[in-house]
Amino acid sequence: MAIHPTPHAPAEAAETATAEGPWRDPSLAPAARVADLIGRMTLEEKAAQLYGVWVGADADGDGVAPHQNDMVDPVDLDELTTRGLGQLTRPFGTAPVDPGVGAVALARAQRRITSANRFGIPALAHEECLAGFTAWGATAYPVPLAWGAAWDPALVAEMAHRIGRDMRSVGVHQGLAPVLDVIRDLRWGRVEETIGEDPYLVATIGTAYVRGLQSAGIVATLKHFAGYSASAGARNLAPVRAGVRELADVILPPFEAAVQEGGARSVMHSYAEIDGVPAAADPTLLTGLLRDTWGFTGTVVADYFGIGFLETLHRVAGDRADAARLALTAGVDVELPTVRSYGDALIGAVRDGSVPEELVDRALHRVLVQKCELGLLDRDWSPLPTALGGEYDDADPEQARGTVDLDPPENRAVARLLAEQSCVLLANPGGTLPLPAGARIAVVGPRADDPLAMLGCYSFPSHVGVSHPDVPLGVAIPTLLEAVGAEFPDAAVTHTPGCDVDGDDTSGIEAAVALAREAEACVAVLGDRAGLFGRGTSGEGCDAADLSLPGVQGELLDALLATGTPVVLVLLTGRPYALGRWADRLAGAVQAFFPGEEGGPALAGVLSGRVNPSGRLPVGVPYGPGGQPWTYLQPPLGLAGGVSNLDPTPLYPFGHGLSYTAFDWEPAEADRSEMATDGAVDVELTVRNTGDRDGAEVVQLYLHDPVAQTTRPDVRLVGYARVPLAAGEARRVRFRFHADLASFTGLAGRRIVEPGELELRLGASTGDIRQTLPLRLTGPERTVDHHRRLVCETSVDAAE
Repeated sequence: MAIHPTPHAPAEAAETATAEGPWRDPSLAPAARVADLIGRMTLEEKAAQLYGVWVGADADGDGVAPHQNDMVDPVDLDELTTRGLGQLTRPFGTAPVDPGVGAVALARAQRRITSANRFGIPALAHEECLAGFTAWGATAYPVPLAWGAAWDPALVAEMAHRIGRDMRSVGVHQGLAPVLDVIRDLRWGRVEETIGEDPYLVATIGTAYVRGLQSAGIVATLKHFAGYSASAGARNLAPVRAGVRELADVILPPFEAAVQEGGARSVMHSYAEIDGVPAAADPTLLTGLLRDTWGFTGTVVADYFGIGFLETLHRVAGDRADAARLALTAGVDVELPTVRSYGDALIGAVRDGSVPEELVDRALHRVLVQKCELGLLDRDWSPLPTALGGEYDDADPEQARGTVDLDPPENRAVARLLAEQSCVLLANPGGTLPLPAGARIAVVGPRADDPLAMLGCYSFPSHVGVSHPDVPLGVAIPTLLEAVGAEFPDAAVTHTPGCDVDGDDTSGIEAAVALAREAEACVAVLGDRAGLFGRGTSGEGCDAADLSLPGVQGELLDALLATGTPVVLVLLTGRPYALGRWADRLAGAVQAFFPGEEGGPALAGVLSGRVNPSGRLPVGVPYGPGGQPWTYLQPPLGLAGGVSNLDPTPLYPFGHGLSYTAFDWEPAEADRSEMATDGAVDVELTVRNTGDRDGAEVVQLYLHDPVAQTTRPDVRLVGYARVPLAAGEARRVRFRFHADLASFTGLAGRRIVEPGELELRLGASTGDIRQTLPLRLTGPERTVDHHRRLVCETSVDAAE
């Protein structure tokens, strides 16, 4: 139904309030300005700032959000905006729109909103930006799992700054990224959206993204807080049964770091329910931990329809008003993507006394302070988009078509570099790679000649564009087949898909075998198709029953290997798949996690040797398709042993990755072997490139705690350094390991640093530990909190 203003707004408040006042004074602190403004607002005007409106959302099909088809109500925007409006949902990411036309349309919508409400307050516009600005024509960067594979926070920060700059230039204020969920089960469909299976890697890469995005003036939104990735059975939106220590020591640290170290200004609650309590209705999580303990002062926004799900999926609320009560009490400030519970239902609940108005004011204060900090309460605020030079024809947005470039060469250069750095050379047993320049190459597989093979679920062409097949992709995305042809101009390159990504049709395998037999090398390009809610093999709502390659791709690979032609496997996926069945028969294997619009040339460069692969796995690659869930963060009881016939040891472990050059690690040195439980130790080593190619090594620092009061992972990452080295060059790597990094949740439920014996282990992966340094912690057991050191100080300098 259409949403109408409540007819019995307090007349007295309306008569005494005025649009002007101290809240317009930019010399005052934001809190003071907001306090003055709130005192002038009616209840309807207050509530209006606490929800978004999704103009153009499809209520007929499944759309791009779960239950979108049955959770979107029609909205009368003209009537609604007389109260004001908190947010505009996805003005660029709902349908294909030229960026220039979209910027003008957004500016016109803001004029409409500001002219309709008494205070002239614009809406805050938000967009998705997981793998780039999710807009038609914007750069499609590698997915977060590829960020993890690159092990390069500085490059991720640069990418995020460019994403934020592009968003800000067309009038967007808030980005719904990064995803800080730590992978707990590789079968989960959203693995591609995560950074990896280790909380330290996720924390450092994710925090870098937050800093980069916010440096461009965009509010970063951490998601999904918390526990979403630990869903039972790897099913999307399933209950979470994580214990308190898994939450405290694995799931929460990346969010803590992004708040404490990155200064994140927004958090999105998770769809999860943990031990029977939905995150959207959990005051212990959203207020007690996030605000009272960590000191977060930004806004908490709902995951799409998450407040409504309290009523419809979790069944802890009786109706819309009850859902509003639970969410506001817990600390959810903004209902997204569109108004359902925080509109008339909330207003009625406040009027009848079931929801205290103080809860509305609390959320409103946070929302308006953020708008104030963004300049949206200033008298001279203008909706004119900077991308258009502050000019546009208000009567004809079409004049702006083609004037905004969201995919300039500088963006593509960053996308290319990140794609190159994230490619992981898994195996090269016979030195087949790099391929000879003039070879006969059969490029076979369902992912070889499809530009969408490079993109994850939240890249615009996969997320929205697939629903508009008559609209061009908007950006140039070379396929791997095209890139191989360009990379090997003297080679004879042939191609056939062999099979589809999924399904059981094997009729194309015979033709693929024939091509492979005629070639000197076969490049088998296999993997995933990203999609939504079962429409893909990877992506939101596309969970896997096991980790077998989708469809009949495994049969295709078996047939290609049977030809006797050397087969190099190239995987374009959103998760790792079990490869043990083929490990001893492959001539080479390269893993790319949806590497973005420049992924084709990056991979072709790896095949030719132009690019020396330097990616390292942010997740282990399993040997067999079953035996899940499993990550490397196992206590001794979770490792392989004689008590079970199932061996969970991965084929390729966390941190693994090969190079076309060789690196020598000189013996590491520590400035002490004993320190207090509040002390620090400096660890140094020299790494030398002993080969004839430039390359990059990733030095990984792990902690082993032999005896502790609760069971601990056998090893866990506590530091790392990506070390670029020219041929023959040596560099000195320094880690400052503070005792805080050895902390864990003890028996009493407090985070402690426990005295005793430790080992610092330096390795090229969890399965390739090169050096071990004993370390004894002395003194009393320490209790630590959120003020502890969260990051290992690291430096890389020229060797003396």
